[in-house]
Amino acid sequence: MNASGPHDPAAVQDEIISSFSLFPEWLDRYQYLIDLGRKLPLLEEKEKTDDKLLAGCQSRVWLHLEGDAGEVVIRANSDAAIVSGLIALLIDVYSGCSARQIVDTEPYFIDRIGLSEHLSPTRANGLHAMLNAIRGFAQSLL
Repeated sequence: MNASGPHDPAAVQDEIISSFSLFPEWLDRYQYLIDLGRKLPLLEEKEKTDDKLLAGCQSRVWLHLEGDAGEVVIRANSDAAIVSGLIALLIDVYSGCSARQIVDTEPYFIDRIGLSEHLSPTRANGLHAMLNAIRGFAQSLL
């Protein structure tokens, strides 16, 4: 998002909150999530391996975590539209951050845009599984 300097996950979260505030109705917010997911760069078929499948998600999520303590790069896809949108949000916030930033940055945008109340329990579990995997990977680099 911010090509002019270091990645600022708080600024990205504030942008996400601002974007979602343009859609007062939840139906529109779901559509926006789906649209975000459609813009995710696709993984190649050879990257969709079982070892990259995330446990704890009802839909299939392939999560690629790469990099070092200085910069973590996240690439992921899902076979579910709304989940792909959730992935797009997490990538926006955390990909390009240092491992320390990831560990230290709480995903406050989740509550602020209303995802906590509006996601089904299985999608919420999947979102937390993705977050735990990203933060666990970052922690392992420190």
